[in-house]
Amino acid sequence: MSRTWRLTRHRVPAGEMQEEGNAMPGVFITGVAGFLGSHIAQRFRDLGWEVCGIDNLSGGRVSNVPEGVRFEVADCLDRGAYLPLMAGSVLVYHCASAAYDGLSVFSPALVFKNTAQATVDVASAAIASGVERFVYCSSMARYGALRAPFTEDMEPRPVNPYGMAKRVSEQVVQNLFETHGGTYSIAVPHNIIGPRQRYDDPYRNVASIMINRMLRGLQPIIYGDGSHLRCFSFIQDVLFCLERMGTTAETAGETINIGPDEEAVSILELAERIADLLGFPLDPIFVPDRPLEVRVATCSADKARKLLGYKTSTSLNDGLRSLISWIEGQGTAEFSYGWEIEIQNDATPVTWLNKLI
Repeated sequence: MSRTWRLTRHRVPAGEMQEEGNAMPGVFITGVAGFLGSHIAQRFRDLGWEVCGIDNLSGGRVSNVPEGVRFEVADCLDRGAYLPLMAGSVLVYHCASAAYDGLSVFSPALVFKNTAQATVDVASAAIASGVERFVYCSSMARYGALRAPFTEDMEPRPVNPYGMAKRVSEQVVQNLFETHGGTYSIAVPHNIIGPRQRYDDPYRNVASIMINRMLRGLQPIIYGDGSHLRCFSFIQDVLFCLERMGTTAETAGETINIGPDEEAVSILELAERIADLLGFPLDPIFVPDRPLEVRVATCSADKARKLLGYKTSTSLNDGLRSLISWIEGQGTAEFSYGWEIEIQNDATPVTWLNKLI
């Protein structure tokens, strides 16, 4: 029986998923030192898999990489650097990306290259290595400003370079694997929060940014009037779904939203909840809205419930408590403005230009 049949046709406990010679299956993860990638790595280590991966450490930390994971510092754009490490893996999770929705409007070359071109390189390497399942971690940005809640049968209409890069990446993955063999799945997570998330990045992770500022006695900064609606996923609630997207037959070729649809909150309400949990006297700083900011970005989780057995186990407040506790344990940090802003004009947020966050 081939490895493909073992992985995609039979859902069995990890301890039974042994190949010839009793070697466990191998999974390769890009962005393995990052927030999502490191948690996926830990999930598969706990299941007994052999895990390896790469990270260029632009957003990840070596301390995030779980014990027992074979790890190399390498960029997704450098196939030759990681092809030997990928060899033998039957499953790939491509988590690495320049995941900058708002920043992509002003640094489109940076974001597009490190999202779309990076995906082409990783998918090409995976096919050359004989990988059997490729899981691409996409983004709600694929939907753009469609009418919420977003469902997977909607034709994506991204509105900014990040969303466009994610959509192009999905199409490339589909094209290459349907042409050359192997299977793929496309996961669309919703604003995941939890331990290991970067909180010193001024361009993304709104909950972490707010917590870091409030813990330092600073008021949160809110773009626009704070009425933008979002749903937030706690990391432990989505890992089972991501695992199944890599190991079950019914998810092959599927695009699936992963995350809650029961507890949408405005960005202002998010700040209020964090302030309540911290006992912080809230008086937000409001600044002009960012261009191409989608006002309502929530997804339906019906398909995930049907195919993956998804359910929300962690409330938003409990997820925020866990994130607060982790950041407190790590210690607050100054924000790091490491990326070049390629387009600077009257629309560029002064919070970035003047390093106000």
